[in-house]
Amino acid sequence: MFVFPVIYIASFFAALKGLVKQKTEAILIFFICALPIYTTTLSITFQYGFAKWIPVLQSFKEILILIALSTLLYNLKRKFHFHLVDKLLLFFFASTLLYVLLPLGQFGLFDKLLAFKSLSFFILVYFTGRLFDPQKIFIAKYFRFICAVIIVAAAVLLFEVFTYQHLQTYTGYAEYNYYFFKQEPTGNYGLSWTFEVNQIGQGAKRFASFFSNPLEFAAATVLSVSVLAALYTRENNKIKVDNFGILALACTAFAIFFALSRASLVSYFLLIYAYAFITGKRTIIRFIHFFFLAAAVYILFFVNEDIRGFVISTLNFSNLSSLGHILEWLDGIQSMVQNPLGIGLGESGRVAGATGDNVGGESQLIIIGVQAGILVLGVYIAVYIILIRQSFRWFRRLKGRERKLSLALLLMKIGFIVPLVTANFESYIYLSYMVWFFSGLFITIISKYREIPQITGAQDQLA
Repeated sequence: MFVFPVIYIASFFAALKGLVKQKTEAILIFFICALPIYTTTLSITFQYGFAKWIPVLQSFKEILILIALSTLLYNLKRKFHFHLVDKLLLFFFASTLLYVLLPLGQFGLFDKLLAFKSLSFFILVYFTGRLFDPQKIFIAKYFRFICAVIIVAAAVLLFEVFTYQHLQTYTGYAEYNYYFFKQEPTGNYGLSWTFEVNQIGQGAKRFASFFSNPLEFAAATVLSVSVLAALYTRENNKIKVDNFGILALACTAFAIFFALSRASLVSYFLLIYAYAFITGKRTIIRFIHFFFLAAAVYILFFVNEDIRGFVISTLNFSNLSSLGHILEWLDGIQSMVQNPLGIGLGESGRVAGATGDNVGGESQLIIIGVQAGILVLGVYIAVYIILIRQSFRWFRRLKGRERKLSLALLLMKIGFIVPLVTANFESYIYLSYMVWFFSGLFITIISKYREIPQITGAQDQLA
């Protein structure tokens, strides 16, 4: 198990070395290699008796972002033009920072700072990508690295499925969560209810591979499919895929099936459907229609009662998990109606969850709205919508690596709509960092064209 901390620490120093040598794109090495195994690394480190080193390992990701951002600002030679997304995110950051100082809520300054970091640190990740020179990043290479992550994750999953044992039972996951977050083990397998589906059989297991939980693992397949689609779609929208791409796609299907996340499963097919619609792939659209028709017939007439009941209870929101989500949402919505300016940082999300005083939760949008109010929530939603619209608009106008990034970001944003509504999405560190970094990089790309009335496309060398 020591291999996970070794990879995590080695990728940190590799990225740090790159930053020292002014090769700031090296930070992506840490994003891709270390962040997927973040929780696994910390729990194994704790299991080996190095609890005092946990805060140091936790801080690696913030240290690299701050160094990279400082380096990019120091070396910035071009005139920086603020895009609307930049202004909105700066407003979000300033507003939530103000809430640290306002006497709202039950939590002290330290807890508010933790909540502020959880809520707004993604903006620093965004501006790190925003200040990058797109010409210095080989998009296809890093997209392949992302695909490699899901292939390795699927290999670990294969071990879990074959032994019918969660990797987390070997890593000290439950002990780590109890020691640092006071979370008692729950469920039938000594981990948490997230690792099983009670409606199927006697608590059927769902697996997380080396990710923090099955929900993040399932959402990672959405990221991988988005990248795969962009990587192998030519400029005439023809698909040309190699064996590596076929293997990666098969691994995403394998992973989404055994992670058993309803939100990500919906997102997975929504993403493929959106891709088919955007690129005019009518054959894929017809196949999806046929697949869902066949699946409906199979579920209605051929599967056992446990699975049929699981599907039906999911659709009508009658199972305990869905009811739990709804109750949390209603609690959060009621709080936002009664307190449109928010009730203070820490009152929803991880900080409040650790004390058992959580208001709302179970949704990134509600977590923001409960803490910082409807206006700040509206800014977050506006940025999300703008990024979808801009990536759709520019996808048809860009060429080469710029086009690949635009398509990938568009599919990510579409694919993550459901997890955004149903989970604390920004707590999925790997996904949050990758999406916001690519968002900043995309805005940099389109900003250079803002004063050009007609785009002939990026140069061929960008391919």
